[in-house]
Amino acid sequence: MTRSPVELVIFDCDGVLVDSERICVKVDAMIMAELGCPFTEAEIIERFVGSSDEVYTAAVEQRLGRRLEKGWQRKYEHLYRTAFDAELTAVDGIVEALNGLTAPVCVASNGDHDGIRRNLEITALTDHFAGNVFSAQDVATGKPAPDLFLHAARSMGVDPGRCAVIEDSAYGVQAARAAGMRAFGYCGGLTPAARLEGPRTTVFDDMRELPALLAALTR
Repeated sequence: MTRSPVELVIFDCDGVLVDSERICVKVDAMIMAELGCPFTEAEIIERFVGSSDEVYTAAVEQRLGRRLEKGWQRKYEHLYRTAFDAELTAVDGIVEALNGLTAPVCVASNGDHDGIRRNLEITALTDHFAGNVFSAQDVATGKPAPDLFLHAARSMGVDPGRCAVIEDSAYGVQAARAAGMRAFGYCGGLTPAARLEGPRTTVFDDMRELPALLAALTR
């Protein structure tokens, strides 16, 4: 196995561990059309992949021209659950990547705890993280704010400068940079490489490459 030079590897969940983004985009498009504010799948990818519920709701309300009731998304949760039960898989190469790391790992996702736990269970990834799962529910502000990543590092007892964050969205890499962490932008999903590039960020498209990319930081 390749030894990682960092002391903690923080993984986003959707699009990094589980191949959920494509499913979510389809369901999002259906929900928005039903609400009367249709977004194209391209718009959803551009504006919402990796965003917090607050960003998502604000954009829908802006296009609708009215406020939505608190907890409006709950009545649509069954659509995501049904689609995930039928289609959700682990991201290609993620098991090999996790098995190739020796540094501690954790999850830090804008999703809620129940959703993260369910997705990890469906894809048989739960045991890799030994309960070290952090959600935007745990902090005041989700990504792109750095709060969630800083909370994860603090909870794991690791200095932010010794953390590497694995993300697949522009919001996620922005949050990692703001937290003072090294970002690894996975472009093997929906987000183009150009949207992930930036300072202290390595962009890659094959999860199997991750252990070697982390090791290369010492060179």
